[in-house]
Amino acid sequence: MTQGSSLSRGDKRRNARLAQMRGLVPLCNAIVGIDLADEKQAVVVTDHDSQVLARRRVRAKAWNLTPVLAWARHVAREHGYIDVTVGCEPTGHRWRVLDQLAAQQDMALVCVQPLLVGRAREAEDYTRDKSDDKDAVLIARLVGQLRCYAPERADETWARLRQLGARREQLIVEATACVQQLRDLLECAWPAVLGAAGSPFDSTNWCAALAVVLKRCDGDPTRLARLGLVRFQAAVRRELPCWGGQRLWRRIVGAVFASLTDPAGVITQRRGALERAGWVLADWHSTKARLAQVEGCMVDILDQLELTALVTSIPGVSAIGAAAILAETGDPTRFDTPRALAKHAGLCPRDNSSGTATGRSRISGRGRPRLRLAAWRAVWGALPSNPVMASRYRYLTTRADNPLSDGQARAAIAAALLRWLHVITTQRVSWDPVMAGVSEISPAA
Repeated sequence: MTQGSSLSRGDKRRNARLAQMRGLVPLCNAIVGIDLADEKQAVVVTDHDSQVLARRRVRAKAWNLTPVLAWARHVAREHGYIDVTVGCEPTGHRWRVLDQLAAQQDMALVCVQPLLVGRAREAEDYTRDKSDDKDAVLIARLVGQLRCYAPERADETWARLRQLGARREQLIVEATACVQQLRDLLECAWPAVLGAAGSPFDSTNWCAALAVVLKRCDGDPTRLARLGLVRFQAAVRRELPCWGGQRLWRRIVGAVFASLTDPAGVITQRRGALERAGWVLADWHSTKARLAQVEGCMVDILDQLELTALVTSIPGVSAIGAAAILAETGDPTRFDTPRALAKHAGLCPRDNSSGTATGRSRISGRGRPRLRLAAWRAVWGALPSNPVMASRYRYLTTRADNPLSDGQARAAIAAALLRWLHVITTQRVSWDPVMAGVSEISPAA
């Protein structure tokens, strides 16, 4: 920016954020800093210079803090303030309780990032001395400096989507753990069965055949070889609908049957390992069923929000993939710009320059990790079938000046996907490949 020019776009947005914060933390209000805990709450009332006006320690649950808020308001008015602004860290669930109690008392509430509190704790006296009372004062000081933010206050529908997204992530972790356990157990005790299909855990026929073996073999797969191939195929055919399959693939089932008599594996571990594998397989099957149920609920919410057709207009992006992203973003309309959403995910590049020196730039990584993960997964599924993504990926990885690695290019495309979703959901328009391509060519778009 040249000397004498007008404010930059970043200056205007920063000024707007500060004006919003000043509206929530006016100079006519005292500040109530609360360090929330399970049963002991540290509360302090300060002015904007963080001078303590009153202090209390309360033994109460978060739901019982209404009298404390009334006391803080009384103290503030005794010192000539009109009202109070409440500040806390957004840790756990207790800040949501406090937010509701503050709203019932017509008090403004803002949150302070725990990272800032930790840094301020060390900057206070150059040590890492910590106590609840000191943290309450630090929270109030950061609020007075406007180093705070207005927390997300989701309505019931978006809050339910957030909870379902968290549950889905938990089930994905459980399902992945089951697959890893199964693979380890089979590689030890019966490795031959893993070669019966190219991607065994993605094959419904392989899973059904393995379920038949583990239910009937009693730790010794050779026992089922006596059934003969025809009877074994019939048993697998009966098991197949339980795994979502319809057609019997004789090649895969025949390969599993052939592996029944394969002697490879640690024989002494076979009986116990296959018994345990049977339990893990049942857990995996149950987890997959619960995962499908949760994903169905998430898609239903997208339908209620009338977003399903819009988000799936992006080639390669499924409804559940978009729902997983929106579960982490919340209502995208709370973000002023598409870039703000990418920054919330920690996918924005950070500056690394001083004077004439320019260092290597990396993504900030300071946003929501699960949002980055959801966008990353969506890109892996969409990249092969989305022409704009594929073109952008080729350019980023093959350009002559500073080509990106595979992971870096996918991260850049994940940020682009978040920007697209912001435009689609806030403006209620379908994805336009022409405009999407233009936005990716122009960094300022």
